[in-house]
Amino acid sequence: MMKIDLNCDCGESFGPWVMGDDAGILSHVTSANIACGAHAGDPDVMRLTVRLARDLGVGVGAHPGFPDRQGFGRRTMAMPPAEIETSVLAQIGALYAMARAEKVELTHVKPHGALYNYAAATPPAAQAIARAIAAFSRDLILVGLAGSALIDAGQEAGLRVACEAFADRTYEADGALRSRRLDNALIHDNAQSLDQVISIVTNGYALTLDGRQAPIQADTICLHGDTPGATARAAFLRQGLQKVGIEVMSLARVLG
Repeated sequence: MMKIDLNCDCGESFGPWVMGDDAGILSHVTSANIACGAHAGDPDVMRLTVRLARDLGVGVGAHPGFPDRQGFGRRTMAMPPAEIETSVLAQIGALYAMARAEKVELTHVKPHGALYNYAAATPPAAQAIARAIAAFSRDLILVGLAGSALIDAGQEAGLRVACEAFADRTYEADGALRSRRLDNALIHDNAQSLDQVISIVTNGYALTLDGRQAPIQADTICLHGDTPGATARAAFLRQGLQKVGIEVMSLARVLG
């Protein structure tokens, strides 16, 4: 049986500024990566999003990023590994407080944006993130880009890891995500998104813009909640995957 987890980045609103349709997209995914107040989110949003995920039966994970609200965590900051470790640990702790108040157990940690991409290619940063997670709880799953230094660091730290691929991003031939600074980095067409996910799950690769095969093994597929049309895309993906016999289930079940 082919199986996959669908996750989304969410809880990224702040005060009166709304980012994405969390209630809509969480109705169609199995894991939620909730912003922890550094790159986005605030205490009220964090708690409400945890509660929403709980009520919808969606797994809850921490989504720590660089402390860069103005850049939405998508600008790399010159933070040494020790500072990254402490920042990630503090962010996990912040979301844990909300989860505990709502009687929810955290399942995973997935870095956000520039921190995710930086750690994917920078072993000391990846190791700092893995240390923070291990220090908090070895029961947490580290979610990282398939084939990246994040996965290696998590395994070296003795953590369970989940290899992640993307439904709404294009790939380079080496399996890296195409930079958002370049054209065609995002996938807006739902059918194209579904085709990419099916190929990753069934064939183990995604097609690049020039038709090459980027090898990818994935346990979970990400949708960005702040992308226009994300809710409709999530529904389309889940229905499409089920039609071709790919079961969508929680991350813990996928990893066994």
